[in-house]
Formats: sequence, structure tokens, C-alpha cells
Amino acid sequence: MRVLYVISEADPFIKTGGLGEVGGSLPLALKNKGIDVRVIIPKYSQIALELKKKAIFLTSFNVPLGWRKQYCGLQELIYGDVHYYLIDNEYYFNRVQAYEEYDDAERFSFFCRAVLESIRRFINFKPDIIHCNDWQTALIPVMLKEFYAFDPLFVNIRTVVTIHNLRYQGIFDWEVYYDILALPDQGLCYQRFEFYDSINFLKAGILYADEINTVSPTYAREIQNPYYGEKLDTILAVKKDFLTGILNGIDYGKYNPHTDPYIYVQYGSYTQKSKNKVKLQEDLGLKGNKNTPVLAVISRLVAQKGLDLLVHIMPQIMEMDVQLVVLGTGELQYINSFHYYTRLYPDKISYIDYYDEAMAHKIYAAADIMLMPSRYEPCGLTQMIAMRYGTIPIVRETGGLKDSVTPYNQFTGEGNGFSFANYNADELLYTIQRAVGAFYEESDRWEALVKNAMHSDFSWERSAKQYVNLYTALFHNLS
Repeated sequence: MRVLYVISEADPFIKTGGLGEVGGSLPLALKNKGIDVRVIIPKYSQIALELKKKAIFLTSFNVPLGWRKQYCGLQELIYGDVHYYLIDNEYYFNRVQAYEEYDDAERFSFFCRAVLESIRRFINFKPDIIHCNDWQTALIPVMLKEFYAFDPLFVNIRTVVTIHNLRYQGIFDWEVYYDILALPDQGLCYQRFEFYDSINFLKAGILYADEINTVSPTYAREIQNPYYGEKLDTILAVKKDFLTGILNGIDYGKYNPHTDPYIYVQYGSYTQKSKNKVKLQEDLGLKGNKNTPVLAVISRLVAQKGLDLLVHIMPQIMEMDVQLVVLGTGELQYINSFHYYTRLYPDKISYIDYYDEAMAHKIYAAADIMLMPSRYEPCGLTQMIAMRYGTIPIVRETGGLKDSVTPYNQFTGEGNGFSFANYNADELLYTIQRAVGAFYEESDRWEALVKNAMHSDFSWERSAKQYVNLYTALFHNLS
């Protein structure tokens, strides 16, 4: 089966968050399952020069975009045994940042149309399925059916759209619909784009796609309800028979305490893990003590992550015999709050107000508890990475957090983390107190809990099997 995997970012070419992690890991796992998968991404200026140098020029052509005909260069390279194609257009992709440019609607409309035009130029590869990811690629199912419906080359191609985070939908003015997309100004297509006096790329993609999936089973159910549905809940409820949830995985080669080059001491047991804690404490100016539990936050500092709950209970947390390490940047209110508490409790808190990959790995290896009290979380990778390193997550029971964290049972010893149900600061505080109590009072059981976490399976192997099943069902059911 041949799958063209279309995504706006993929590690190591470019990664701004979890989407890039998925784009860099899932295709290889699919290839290892026998899928002939090729990945296609924009050729951003941020891609490392050594990778650009490895890309071979295949061809160039013009891409129709409304009244425009824009240049597109198609390049190819093999990385990690996977074929990657790069869509080259300096006007659209030679920018300071990958997203949040003034003309994102035009940039990613071009990318979607260029992907479809590229299929004409592939050598010995015609996809059976085009797997699209998030709003940046959601126009592909639309364009496939509106512009290529009668082209024999495209007739049997099926589409999947994966929703990584429903909050981001690609909402733009109607001018984009007429000037850039040049789609019918009435009828079904027009209605599928319409969204509260604007147009919505993701909504249209959902309605045109043959299959929709999202990144955890719980999130697939949640987004059919108004609280999580971001005004698309009724659309998703109507499409529920074509909506599935597959929990993301993590790269077990990259996140491996046995071999991780970033961490202080490589390890495979709880006893060895504590050596990393003392080293981190010393580096961050905290008192080095392996018996003091270290709580950690590795996150974008935004409202989605539940940080208002954490900030609300900071005085109570500081009354406990714990230390807190925070890594990340984002909204000013949270940055200021963590700076404030760091000044107030310099011997108990360390705040690193930027993101650093090496430091993130060090914290995963050193911390005892990872805090993730998210308001919503489509999947979440941080809790999975934390468990890989024997760091116990505290999560709110939502989305992928609920699907990946099994609550600790002090009587049976089962579980791999702690969780709470309601979006409530008191519940978060109680759960932290319970976890810290277990750390101090149940040392043998805590060690067993760490082993449970480290033995949890969040490899892409499991997820890839489910994607292969999804592709197979789609291919055979629609053939």
C-alpha cells in the first residue's frame, strides 16, 4: 500500500512542537510495517543546510492558485530510510518562522495544490492514500475532489485527515476563498467552507475527507461535545462513523535513558536515576538531595496547559518539602508568575524561561514527578516521555492523558501515574499531595511505580499497527 504523508513539519527538518515529533517518527514506523510511505513537507528556510544539500532536484513546474501560476521546485532525499519530498518556493517558505505569517492562507493553499501537482511528477509512486495533518494540509481532500475528480490519475486516491489540535483550524476571510482558492461561489463546496462569516480550512477538509482521525481515542469522543469541539462539534458528531482516535507514540530511539547523550548519567534503574537528580539540582542552584522530590513542568506556557491551576496553588506547593523545575516560554502572565515565585523561593524553584532540547532531556531524567494539569490535551507526548525516564506524571483526565496514564492504586501497586478528573485547583493540589506522600512514605511502592512507568509501551509500533488497519479498511471498503 502506498501512502503519501503530508505534514507541515517533520523532525529533523523542522519541529515547532508535537506535530513535528509525529512527522519525524510515524512514517518510519509505517515503513517498518510494510507501507510504502513517502513524506512531503515545505522547504522552509529553517531546514538545516546539511539536509538541504542532500536533497536532489527532481523537477520544477507551475502551480495554479486562483489567477496565479506560482513556481514550485520538487526535491527528494532519503532520511532514516524514508523518502522525503520538499516543496520549494522561496517566496512562500523563505520566512523567519514556519507559521503566523500574514499570508498563511495563501502559503498553505499553495502547498496543498503543489502536493497534488507533484503526484504527476513522482517516479514509480502513485499514492493509494494521502494522509493529511491539521489545517495546513486540510485543503488537499477539497482540491482533490473539486479540481481532479475526472483526472484518471487521481480517481482512486483516498484521503485521511488527522486532527492534532482542534483549536487551530485555519480560519480566514472570504476573500481567500474567491481570490486564492477560486472555488464555486455557491453550492455544497461554498457551504462546507462557511464558518461564522469566515471560511474554515479544517472544517472543509473534514467534510471532504474519506476518513478522519485524531490523536487519542478519548479526544475523538470529546471533540463531539461543545466543551471541546471548538464550534465544530456538530460537524464531528455527524461524521462520527468516519472518526477514529489513535494514540500517538514516541521515538524510543531518541527518548532512551540507556543511551540518551544529553543526560548526566545513562541508566536503566530507579537507583541510577537519582544520580541525575542531584546533578540537575546542583546545576540549577537548588540544594542537592536525592531524597527531595523534584516536580517538573516542561511545556508551552499557555492556558491550554492548565497553568492557571498550578499558579493558583503555588503557595501551598511551596509549603511542602519539594523542589520545582519549570522549562518553557509562552504567555507573559505565566512567565511573570514563575519569575515571581522563583524570586520568592530561590532555594525551591528554578525557572528556565526558554526551551532547550538538551535541558528537557536532563529534566526528564532527573525529575520525580511531571505536572500536566491540562484543560484539554489531544494526545500529549510529555507524559509518555516522562514515563520512559521513570518520571511519574500527574495529569488531568482528558484526551491522551487519560488514555496513557493509569491511576496509581496504593493497595494493588497497579498504575503508572496519578490523575484527577475535574478542572479544579484543589483537586490538583490534593493529587500532588498524594503523590508526594507516596514518594516519602511508600519508598518500595514508589520504586515499583517507577518500574511500571518505565515498562509502559508508548512506542510507535503499537500506533503504526492501528494506522495500517485504518488504511487497509479505507482502501478495501472504498475500492
